[in-house]
Amino acid sequence: MDKSFFIRNRKKLYETLEDQSLTVLFAGEAAHQSADESYPFYPNRNFYYMTGIIEPKVIFVAAKFGGKFEETLFIERADPWMARWVGETITPDQAREASGVENIELLDKFESYVRSQMDSRVYTHLHVDLEAKSWEFPAKPSNKFAAEAAVTYPYLTIHNLYPVICKFRVVKSAEEIELTREAGKITADGIKHVLASAKPGMREYELEAYFNFVLKSRGCTEFAFPTILASGFNGTVLHYSANTGTAEDGSLVLLDLGAQHKYYNGDISYTFPVNGKFTPRQKTIYDIVLRCNQEITKMAKPGLAFKALNEFTIKFYTEELMKINLIKTPEELRKYYFHGVSHSLGLDTHDVGPYRDMELVPGEIITNEPGLYIPEESIGIRIEDDILITEHGSEVLTTGLPRTTDEIEGFMAENNKNLK
Repeated sequence: MDKSFFIRNRKKLYETLEDQSLTVLFAGEAAHQSADESYPFYPNRNFYYMTGIIEPKVIFVAAKFGGKFEETLFIERADPWMARWVGETITPDQAREASGVENIELLDKFESYVRSQMDSRVYTHLHVDLEAKSWEFPAKPSNKFAAEAAVTYPYLTIHNLYPVICKFRVVKSAEEIELTREAGKITADGIKHVLASAKPGMREYELEAYFNFVLKSRGCTEFAFPTILASGFNGTVLHYSANTGTAEDGSLVLLDLGAQHKYYNGDISYTFPVNGKFTPRQKTIYDIVLRCNQEITKMAKPGLAFKALNEFTIKFYTEELMKINLIKTPEELRKYYFHGVSHSLGLDTHDVGPYRDMELVPGEIITNEPGLYIPEESIGIRIEDDILITEHGSEVLTTGLPRTTDEIEGFMAENNKNLK
């Protein structure tokens, strides 16, 4: 992503800030796992959205005083010895090129910088990202900093930037849309590799390996989320991710997976018969889910309440399942459909923003993922696309996959040598 993207994002943020304010954002650092191991590091997504920096421990400060802004990035001091063990840390020139922030300081000067700002100027506002999911949510560096600042400088009014930045992230720029489109394309290519390699009796993790190969060969170092690859009854468990079962002959395989491309995520759900042929019953259920997916795509447009998508899904399923005598009353639907049909998509797979209480807007990217789960028949089917809300409707970003039962059977017959 070019630094101009992050410069624009910061400019948009500055327009919301009061004078006499400090803004402090933290990249975060990898959590300790065990012994001398840490979990992989992922930059705080709001921090990345504002700076383009993917290094741990980096801190960004913006001072607004007298109508002028001063931006500073604090990076780790170079350590030649540690560089031989784990690699070099980001240099000042690299930080400038990635972020567009000209003033680069060393991390060990951060505290003295804050003290000098407070001593030399009368600040009245402090803006920090105070994301917290629950009371027990582990305190992040930003939360700890805000708590200390409240004690040391009790005259400051502390503001939570989390909902502000999250609202910005709802509407995607042209660059973000193209990165998401590419993430979807890589994901779709991975799915086709699974279809071309599947056969009855394979373990779920073997099938998963074919997907993983495509992503790694295309330069994706991370996944959008842990892959769900569930066969038979396992497909009726919404977030099954053990991927240790066996895809028996006659069973369906449900995929819910995604590539992460330059920090933007694809998210596709896909269902196919491991032997290349749907049974009549599987076709009936699959076609209901596919028609729901297609109707959602048609109705998604600016001005539509986000919750209307799921309201339609519930109504559609109720009518269709009563037609085939799977349910007799609307109340029974929840046994077979028990999740929402959509979520926002972007830097996070379940992307941020108050979209559940909003109307759809141009530039928003959402998922379209109706599913039906019938445990007593070991049938789990979910069909998911990523769609962009345009000025007058929607555009499917995840194209190029066989979607109808005939198309899936035809693709597997033509491309899967294991089934010939």
